[in-house]
Amino acid sequence: MLHLSLRQWEVFCAIAHSGSTVAAAQTIGLSQSAVSAALQQLEAGLGAQLFARSGKRLVLNDLGRSLWPQAQALLELALQLEQATQHSEPMAPVVLRLAASTTIANHVLPAILADFMQRYAQVQFEVVIGNTREVADAVSEASVDLGFIEGVSHWPALEVQPWREDELVLIAAPGHALVAAAGHSPVSAQQLGACRWLLREEGSGTREAVEFTVLSQLREWPIAAVLGSSEAICTAVARGAGISCLSRVIAQPWIERGELAVLHSLLPPMRRQFSLLQRQGKQRSPVLQALVQACEDAA
Repeated sequence: MLHLSLRQWEVFCAIAHSGSTVAAAQTIGLSQSAVSAALQQLEAGLGAQLFARSGKRLVLNDLGRSLWPQAQALLELALQLEQATQHSEPMAPVVLRLAASTTIANHVLPAILADFMQRYAQVQFEVVIGNTREVADAVSEASVDLGFIEGVSHWPALEVQPWREDELVLIAAPGHALVAAAGHSPVSAQQLGACRWLLREEGSGTREAVEFTVLSQLREWPIAAVLGSSEAICTAVARGAGISCLSRVIAQPWIERGELAVLHSLLPPMRRQFSLLQRQGKQRSPVLQALVQACEDAA
């Protein structure tokens, strides 16, 4: 006979995600006392504690971290069973938790989510923004339902679904000497290697793509700055701090306003893949599958 309930596992996952019984209670619509009682019953049924207290926060211990992905999968399966007879929009509100790297989160995903919410009025989104490494970690830890990354995944425990292609462009301030030179002939790797570069941080999909497609072609690349934001790089490049290489979707508005210029070079075409990430074996709910389809359609 089963002694543990889905409600108890729902409480466990809500606390693991939010870090407190107060926040968990708000998320799942219970009182704080009911959440605390459900956690106590779960730990009593297991005969072990699942959280350690750090200040006012509840933090998963080793056992809790090992059980979280399985508990999340259990709740996802229960949701699929509940929605099995629903052909389109869920009857009750559904929260989809996503993680996206900065380029996708700021410049690609918002339009897709806005269109999706017009169709599925009951769906709410929680989107965590980070670099590619942070997105993969969030997917691995089961704290999100789906991840969106730029470039290659180095996490064998995650399923990778190629999504759409992205173009990388070399950018400089319009008054940069190489812009005038590129007007006569494409700039060489030697010319690029003599410039000061502005790059994203380690762990960024953009940084990895630039290192693979551009910097690997150069003998040297003096680094002027490492910035954790592509928009910050655009601002610095536009002010003459150096050159960079970023996604076309980020640079294009700056180019159209005349604040940045594209450097045409002798390097091969620079492209990378946007991909979707999920845990191995994860079963998508109908709503999550509909979101994936919407992403594919938008591509």
